[in-house]
Amino acid sequence: MTMKQPSYPRHIDLAPVHHVQGTVKLPGSKSISNRILLLAALSGGTTRIFDLLASDDTLVMLMALQTLGVKWEQIEGTQDYIVHGVNGVLPVHQADLFMGNAGTAIRPLTAALAVLGGDYTLHGVPRMHERPIGDLVDALNAVGMRIDYTGNPGYPPLHIRRGQLTSSRMKVRGNVSSQFLTALLMAAPLMAREEAMQIDVVGELISKPYIEITLNLMRRFSVEVERDGWQQFIIKPGQHYRSPGSIHVEGDASSASYFLAAGAITGGPIRVEGVGRDSIQGDVRFVEALELMGATITMGENWIEASSNGPLKAVDADFNHIPDAAMTIAVAALYADGPSTLRNIASWRVKETDRLAAMATELRKLGAQVEEGADYLTVTPPAEIGTATIDTYDDHRMAMCFSLASLDGALRRGNRVRINDPKCVAKTFPDYFDVFKKIAEQTLI
Repeated sequence: MTMKQPSYPRHIDLAPVHHVQGTVKLPGSKSISNRILLLAALSGGTTRIFDLLASDDTLVMLMALQTLGVKWEQIEGTQDYIVHGVNGVLPVHQADLFMGNAGTAIRPLTAALAVLGGDYTLHGVPRMHERPIGDLVDALNAVGMRIDYTGNPGYPPLHIRRGQLTSSRMKVRGNVSSQFLTALLMAAPLMAREEAMQIDVVGELISKPYIEITLNLMRRFSVEVERDGWQQFIIKPGQHYRSPGSIHVEGDASSASYFLAAGAITGGPIRVEGVGRDSIQGDVRFVEALELMGATITMGENWIEASSNGPLKAVDADFNHIPDAAMTIAVAALYADGPSTLRNIASWRVKETDRLAAMATELRKLGAQVEEGADYLTVTPPAEIGTATIDTYDDHRMAMCFSLASLDGALRRGNRVRINDPKCVAKTFPDYFDVFKKIAEQTLI
């Protein structure tokens, strides 16, 4: 395969940037890419996937599927792949799978493997072994699956053995990660052989737009899910995943946030291509937050443009629906005309790192006053943004967010920023810093 990753220095130094403008073609969505790969693998028929994301997380899924006996090939010179579906029967029944730090890979694979049965172990990098998976495992074991913890209870590594479905009704908590419900939904047609499978969500469901992505893609692969609001989902029996023939991966809406915010901070305009008003990704609603901050947003079918004429306004808003893209707002708040509060973001704590703590620590380095709560963050911008060395915690979004601190806004200028360990962007956007530099007109000092 030719999913070649660039090499990275130990750190990247960004000089102050006076202005940014231009057009960015976005990489494919990670959430869509890994969902499509698994659905294509489980389907009957062959699927051609256009514009799959080239990243660490998709590579993890591709390698896991290959180990499980799923055949796929990459079309030379492109990010297009052909996946030969196994029609719900995996060729390999015993495997050891390395899942890196890819939540979008380990969670749905855990559910699918538990239902299909076999002898599988799943493990990852140390941080993956700190990311909770207990609610998903509890939901599966409660209906007869056999998943054991081989390390700390509630966390990977996992050992999956063949179980026996004992119930047609499952329950899962919704307030830790929407990926648990996504995993159960994607595996449910494999369980609903003779009678309907019902999934009940206990408590509040967070990150609802990500469930919308799951339901949309399942529909593309010929499985319909009935639901009662966000509390109950029903998969009728006899449905089977069927290849749509071909499917296109949208540009990543979370990745769009950095460039759109750059346009809002410096005036722009910045246009991103690959995602637009017809997107199935909830993170396109990031633009609503930018509009609250005073930016001008225009959208087409497959593009979004951001510009501004004046300083950004402070915001106080609920960001539960766009937790990944909300990180960009936290850095954009450095350029606002007062304190901004991001609410209902407790899910940040169980991501690639504890993003609430990490964001607070690094924003303070730039001179901001930050109040960190259990599920909120208040950022009071400094009089001047300071020079800083930003630690990234092996978290791609930390690295990309803090590149914005080098920009000149209407109220305050950016400063020199050193980004440590920039290779973490390979998780979703391997050439991010190259693309960032192309839109930046660097101010020589």
